[in-house]
Amino acid sequence: MRLDQIGWPASDPASGRVRLRPFDPSYEAGDLAMVCDLATDPYPPLIGTLPARADEAQARAYLERQRGRYAEGLGFVFAIAERSAAERSLGFAALWLRELAAGRGTIGYAVAPGARGRGVASDAVAALLGFAWTIPGLHRVEAYVEPWNAGSWRACERGGMTREGLLRSHQEIGGARRDMLLYAVVRPGQP
Repeated sequence: MRLDQIGWPASDPASGRVRLRPFDPSYEAGDLAMVCDLATDPYPPLIGTLPARADEAQARAYLERQRGRYAEGLGFVFAIAERSAAERSLGFAALWLRELAAGRGTIGYAVAPGARGRGVASDAVAALLGFAWTIPGLHRVEAYVEPWNAGSWRACERGGMTREGLLRSHQEIGGARRDMLLYAVVRPGQP
């Protein structure tokens, strides 16, 4: 199955205090503020396309790239939003499906510094996994987390994933080879 055969979810995936919604232009002011906040953390620019200390134009370009990931066949990128009347943008969450033909997907997420420490990432992981199991042919979802990033690996665990091991020198980040913890979950009811 290809990504273009799946379609965008009819309703926003949600869990706990968050819902995952598209980066819709009607929420652009809040999304831009979140992206600019996220760009103050030195780590997200190392692992993605968000420039460090992004200005408004760079943040807007980043949002446009995220809106295009589905059309490019790469996966689904969502804004993490509060499930409240304010629906404040808190970060982003993605389900990457480059290996969908092999039955595998990978999740990624980042919570803006101003929204951390409240379980937002855990709820986003749970919402991503709930959505993942609506996709036919997807049997396994993985996440890769640096061992020092306790907040991120705790989010995987609280969101429903299991640590499978340490992948030594697995990925280059910021010009250096890094070890990564592998987290994964298989479709419920499968061995």
